[in-house]
Amino acid sequence: MKVALVGAGLIGQSIAHLLRETGDFEVVAFDRDENALALLDAQGIPTRRVDSADTPALRQALNGFDALINALPYYLAINVASAAKAAGVHYFDLTENVRAIAEDSELAFMPQCGLAPGFIGIVAHALAKRLDDVREVKMRVGALPQLPTNALKYNLTWSIDGLINEYCQPCEAIRDGRTQWVQPLEGVEHFSLDGIEYEAVNTSGGLGTLCETLAGKIETLDYKSVRYPGHRDLMKFLLDDLRMSFDRDGLKTMLKRAVPSTAQDVVLIFVTVTGMRRGQLVQDVFTRKIFAKDVCGTLMSAIQITTAGAICAELDLFREGVLPQSGFVRQEQVPLDAFLCNRFGKLYEGANAVATAWQFAVA
Repeated sequence: MKVALVGAGLIGQSIAHLLRETGDFEVVAFDRDENALALLDAQGIPTRRVDSADTPALRQALNGFDALINALPYYLAINVASAAKAAGVHYFDLTENVRAIAEDSELAFMPQCGLAPGFIGIVAHALAKRLDDVREVKMRVGALPQLPTNALKYNLTWSIDGLINEYCQPCEAIRDGRTQWVQPLEGVEHFSLDGIEYEAVNTSGGLGTLCETLAGKIETLDYKSVRYPGHRDLMKFLLDDLRMSFDRDGLKTMLKRAVPSTAQDVVLIFVTVTGMRRGQLVQDVFTRKIFAKDVCGTLMSAIQITTAGAICAELDLFREGVLPQSGFVRQEQVPLDAFLCNRFGKLYEGANAVATAWQFAVA
């Protein structure tokens, strides 16, 4: 399969390495950043300099490809998906919902293929299907430094644009059986895993299409990001009291200047599903704790492993015919067992499973 990888940042580089190692994918990386392309060129991965904001140019560059993986920031998704449709190539991305473009298409359009949205939704839906009647689904994900040292107790491990977006946009949820919007950075929970204290707060985007899929079938559904205690209060001060939510460019500059990145990170995945099974109230729990490690001869951060691993697994399952081959494909259509058995999905299965006993309190 010939794959155009649009976006040669850290996640894009990880995707390129994972796919190339199999020998089943011919990968060419597209970007306008010559320095990013040079890094891949030096490692033997073919590249092309293309401005993804130029839809006609991108469309022309896609001639001869079977599929496109979009590893660019979320706000470029519509341009890239439009170019993919015009060029007649299947489309996969990490974030945005491109359903309007996918309607009635003979091509497959599969967005939100990362960690959250993405894998977290695959897990939640799989657990929910095991119950006769679902009462509550809680989805919690954290991409955190292993060794927090600053006041925010946070390091930049992924897209700053994506981070700001999830802190500033309203969050979809189901409460009392009704889909509604809740405020970001609210609904604070405090809990402990493996003896480490955490907090979790509402953030946007993590549910993907689950609210629509589970509408009318569930009482409570929500997604929250996990942070170390104290992070939420400082971000609320920045965004609300100092009104930086109205100056996202300024906030981005501030975070890039003051908050260092790290490859020494850990990804926490925690899903609980409560409901009835054969007349008994039960709770099923799925947990993972994933650390940075060497993959394909390259040191990858935990967020690189989980994000790149997820989209590569789904592209691989698509290539094998496990997933629908046309139209809009939801994460809920990915079988969890097939994902975890996939050669890329095993990056999740081989991770440390944390203790299932936990406690939390809502502030």
